[in-house]
Amino acid sequence: MFFSHVNDASFWLVKEHFGLSVGQTIKSWSLMETVISVVGLALVLLVSPLVA
Repeated sequence: MFFSHVNDASFWLVKEHFGLSVGQTIKSWSLMETVISVVGLALVLLVSPLVA
């Protein structure tokens, strides 16, 4: 997911909407994707013992 930036239409919408440069948008998008991934992993690890 880290290198999906330029193929994602919402990346360009966020860039234009907030008036960010491409570099700033890549940094913020990468941080957002990392947070989403870590939170998702944590939730799966917390819920998996309950389901099994």
